[in-house]
Amino acid sequence: MRRLALCLVLLFASLPASAAEPPARVLLLGTWHFANPGLDLHNTRSIDVLEAAAQEQIATLVERLARFAPDRVFVEWPAELTDQRYAAWLADELPPSRNEVVQLGFRLARLQGHARVHGIDVEGRFPFEAVLDWAKANGRDGELLAGQGQVAAWTAEIEALQRNEGIVAALRAMNDPGRIDAGHGLYMAMLRFGAGADQPGVELNTAWFERNMRICAQLLQQLQAGERAVVIFGAGHLPWLRRCVIDSPGVALEPTARWLSGD
Repeated sequence: MRRLALCLVLLFASLPASAAEPPARVLLLGTWHFANPGLDLHNTRSIDVLEAAAQEQIATLVERLARFAPDRVFVEWPAELTDQRYAAWLADELPPSRNEVVQLGFRLARLQGHARVHGIDVEGRFPFEAVLDWAKANGRDGELLAGQGQVAAWTAEIEALQRNEGIVAALRAMNDPGRIDAGHGLYMAMLRFGAGADQPGVELNTAWFERNMRICAQLLQQLQAGERAVVIFGAGHLPWLRRCVIDSPGVALEPTARWLSGD
């Protein structure tokens, strides 16, 4: 097995670099769920994005993202559902929706004249209950819940930013690289919960990693050299999606903050 791994490393190292092709540039925008389906461990309550003031803020945000001039927009819905709903939305046959896929992804794509929005979400497991059960059985549930308290505090902060400073300010905070790294650290802290052959923290991280790698695979398989793409996903996906984009040859990560600014 080691010999096979070494051979693969040597093979990829010997491949010629395609210097003539410009990299694809990817702008990752992490969001809370505007329609808040309540499926996450910690759910950020959203202001009503269909209200007039919120619609003005969203229009400003979409115009800023459009300055990046994306060739493709990728969103957190499965492909078939996205194709169906975007076509219906363009035909004015979709009921008003608070979902960020519609409010941000569809509006940006239409502004850019795109015939299609690319849905790249996949189903996955998130076996947090097994981690909690192990922590309770081993007298460490207080330690686990302390980390979750940090997430609850961040959630409350984003909710306050929405109300007091607006949608763009809240998104700017969510997409701060330091915040993204800190959130990833809480996932990695789950690796402490387990012992011997019983490793629920490992299983949780493995399941979460697999889902995000499948999402990133969908992205990479559709990107062409030199294209620009905006990817709109729940902020919890950002650590692994950022890592996947940064580490993938022929792809460059675009600084999100630049395009959230009014400058």
